[in-house]
Amino acid sequence: MRFGLIVVGDEVLNGQRVDGHLASFKRMIQAHGHELAWHWLLPDDPETLRVHLAFSMARTDPVFVCGGIGATPDDHTRACAAAAAGVALTRHPEARALLEGKFGDAAYPGRILMADLPEGAELIPNPVNQIPGFSLAGHWFLPGFPKMASPMAKWVLNTHYERCALQREASIEVRGIPESGLIPLMRRLGAAHPGLSLFSLPHMGENPYILLGFRGRVGLEQAMIDLRQALAAESIETREPTR
Repeated sequence: MRFGLIVVGDEVLNGQRVDGHLASFKRMIQAHGHELAWHWLLPDDPETLRVHLAFSMARTDPVFVCGGIGATPDDHTRACAAAAAGVALTRHPEARALLEGKFGDAAYPGRILMADLPEGAELIPNPVNQIPGFSLAGHWFLPGFPKMASPMAKWVLNTHYERCALQREASIEVRGIPESGLIPLMRRLGAAHPGLSLFSLPHMGENPYILLGFRGRVGLEQAMIDLRQALAAESIETREPTR
């Protein structure tokens, strides 16, 4: 499956914090046999969040959303998710019970706001501090802290998505030809192996080359045989990549 990742937070955009989610989610999703297909970094701005969430909710990709689900005035994700889905923001009874159980009377009047979730949302358990995330319309809303978001995302993947065979890749170094000169060959081979993704990565420097290859799960070996034969037929210099 192709997953999306949305990270919410002015503090990441203005450089106060470095985004720790992208690398972590990429590893987790790939280890489960799926693909991180796209990544957005959005501000704590209600209109921006609402519009982008409405767009992604209209697509079929499952999406992880990290950040903005707290109780402070700059946490807009819960309300924007409700608005994007066209539902009301209501107090979730299970979330309320969890917050009351953890904080007692100190849950009021501030912390209890984290139990105000979009109508129809389901909870995501938080093993770190028991304050749950929630799911809605194929989106999994998690805290903005990677140490909490990562174990919660692992629970989502293990509970709701089957593991698939890991994606592999293979490549060869191509030398002595500009990337533009490979376009006809790439088009032919891409059409011949539609179940794989063909990629081309130029490397600059004193000895420039192009790393040309395929990513996928099935048919990778035959695709690389065809690629090597096509390059040899056009007398294009190649070398095996150094790892």
